[in-house]
Amino acid sequence: MSSRKRHNNGFKAQVALEAIRNQRTIAEIASEYGVHPSQVNKWKRQFLDGVPTIFSGNHDKSMQGSEKLQAELHQQIGQLKVELD
Repeated sequence: MSSRKRHNNGFKAQVALEAIRNQRTIAEIASEYGVHPSQVNKWKRQFLDGVPTIFSGNHDKSMQGSEKLQAELHQQIGQLKVELD
């Protein structure tokens, strides 16, 4: 009995891009990368569905939130150091 293969996001993106280019058939791409053709189609669909979010600006908002959280944590660390001294 074989275990399930886990592919990293870079591999999935590479396979999806190959499928989007339409230079070869899905079956050819699947056989080259050693995955099932339906998996190639699934990754292609996920890739195309996720592309609009790249340009949505949500990434910038999440980065600002994490920077704010980091600043608050640094402030708390500083306060705790002062209290200890």
